[in-house]
Amino acid sequence: MQPFVPEKYLDRAIADGLIDFKGDGKTEKIIYVAWGSHTERWSDPEEKIRAEFYAELIYRYEYEAARVGVEVIVPRRTANDRADIVVFKDATCKEPFIVIECKRDGISDAEFNQAIEQACGNRSNLDSRFAGVVAGSTRRFLDFDKHPNLERQKNVIADLPVKYGSPPEWRFFRWVKGKDLSAVAREDLRGAIRKCHQTLWEGGKRSAIAAFGEFSKIIFVKIRDETNSKHVKGDPYQFQRRTQETNDELAKRIYQLYEIEKKNEPDVFTDRINVEANILAQVVEHIESISLSETDLDTKGVAFEEFMGGFFKGDFGQYFTPRELIAFAIHMLPPSSDDKVLDPACGSGGFLLYALDYIRDLATHSFPNYQDDIQESKAHYRYWHDFAAKNLFGIEINEELARVAKMNMIIHDDGHTNVIGHDALDFLGKIQEKRPELNDTVITRIYTNPPFGSVVKASEKGEDFLGQFQLRKYVSKSTTGTDPDDSAQAEGDSKRGAKNVKARASVKTEILFLERIHSFLKAGTGKAAVILPDGILTNASLQGVRDWLLEHFQILAVVSFPQFAFSHYDAGVKSSIVFLRKRKKHEKPDDNEAIFMAMADNIGYDATGRKTFVTTVLEEIPQDRKTELQHCDLFDYKVHYIWNSSNVKKPFWSEFRREVIPNTGIVGEYRKFEKNPKLFFV
Repeated sequence: MQPFVPEKYLDRAIADGLIDFKGDGKTEKIIYVAWGSHTERWSDPEEKIRAEFYAELIYRYEYEAARVGVEVIVPRRTANDRADIVVFKDATCKEPFIVIECKRDGISDAEFNQAIEQACGNRSNLDSRFAGVVAGSTRRFLDFDKHPNLERQKNVIADLPVKYGSPPEWRFFRWVKGKDLSAVAREDLRGAIRKCHQTLWEGGKRSAIAAFGEFSKIIFVKIRDETNSKHVKGDPYQFQRRTQETNDELAKRIYQLYEIEKKNEPDVFTDRINVEANILAQVVEHIESISLSETDLDTKGVAFEEFMGGFFKGDFGQYFTPRELIAFAIHMLPPSSDDKVLDPACGSGGFLLYALDYIRDLATHSFPNYQDDIQESKAHYRYWHDFAAKNLFGIEINEELARVAKMNMIIHDDGHTNVIGHDALDFLGKIQEKRPELNDTVITRIYTNPPFGSVVKASEKGEDFLGQFQLRKYVSKSTTGTDPDDSAQAEGDSKRGAKNVKARASVKTEILFLERIHSFLKAGTGKAAVILPDGILTNASLQGVRDWLLEHFQILAVVSFPQFAFSHYDAGVKSSIVFLRKRKKHEKPDDNEAIFMAMADNIGYDATGRKTFVTTVLEEIPQDRKTELQHCDLFDYKVHYIWNSSNVKKPFWSEFRREVIPNTGIVGEYRKFEKNPKLFFV
């Protein structure tokens, strides 16, 4: 499916000769040809907002260009006081109808409210019916036909009227061309998220975590409104401001929608939305025009990570797996809609999110007309939503991070994911008390990056706790983390190739996770993608662990990552990703089983996090849109961009959507290997 790109009204105005430019760089000027060739400085950030909305008034709202004025003098005592845009009712431009103030995107709420007062003051002096402020995606329009000059809530309208008509009751309608929500580019979503954060933070009144919690509840309502399968084409979205709706009335509707959905998710949300009506109304205005469900996963991931900021990148940075490695794992071992997927160390939910996104793409390919056909729409929704509700599971030992993972899943389109806050190495019975599905008759896919280096000690957890694990007896002394390094003992253990007689008093977590993955997976068909430190694969002292691994799993593939793969996330352990299939109960290893092996040098980024993709431009329309192929050893991305000129001094290409190209890079080599499995190294 091609990404939706919002229409650029300004481009149409330029093509039709209504707007022109002269000069270059800092001296460049925009010329409003239809308004007496009025000229303004193009380097002003607010000018870009004005120019785009000026064009929108002409093409979307259908006002005659000659009646749309810019920099219109407002008759006041103050000399040269001007309104940014005025739409006139008459050909002589003597009867103002709409007065608009344009502000740069990202202004504070206080600045926005000040702009409202400025617009209303100009409206009063010009005696127009409508006033409004446009600041990027945040807009507010007011109708003074039946309301006094100082009214600021009851006269708020959903949108301006088209061609001197009446204001519409709603602004956005499901799947109606020109009136639907829009997917957005990465920088635009970042900007909207920043505004939401600023509004909810309330100048420090809330902590970062508290603000994120409230934001998650609000996004929960918006996502559910966008994806509600009961709505049909032409229905208005509920997550938007209705004409003549006060802050209290809007908030009441959002609160009610939340309470309805909360009943279906008692394990995710337990408290009410704790945001005052005026704050909630501002958040709605920031994001009501954006389609989160149609904005791609990677774009949302980057934008929301910025919202979570230091909270995630600081104390919890070690719980993050780079998205390139997650995408690689999912495409090497792709899930089907029937698979039951688990991440027993899910952190913030990255593997679960990408598995869900993969299934959503399958749904879109299976039902390509879902936006136009009601039956296909319902089938498309059920395809991915049922998977999210019934087939995705996560375990996270850190309760706070488990809560973040749940909210992260909600933000990225789903609130059903069965994430539990628990230690995945705990007794299986205790885990299954919380989620009975977490057993070896159900789980068919595991994607995980278990914690490295920590040690589980019998002295702290108890003898019975370590007694659950066979691998406790397959570890030589030098790998327990507490015993002295006895190299002679380690060499003897490795040569024996069998389990030690003596059970160890402490074992590293990554070793125990291998056995726990085995405990969760379905025999014969269950498969796993596990990121492991290379020590498990190479250290002589861990030969017993490798023997156990070969006895219980068929090793499908091993792909080695460079030393720096996790250094950007404060972890520098050399690691590989291992793909495994759990053997049947009495299945024995076969010496002829081929293992796919590969070494990835270019994984798409370097030690500092800088991108290292080799880029080829596939298609480009200058200053409009562009498609690139980005190559690394793992796979190739197809990346879609749109031109972003919001930075006056340095316009740039803004990423809109990225998708993994099937069967490229190491993923493509592995597909060949699957057809003809023999000794292989890339």
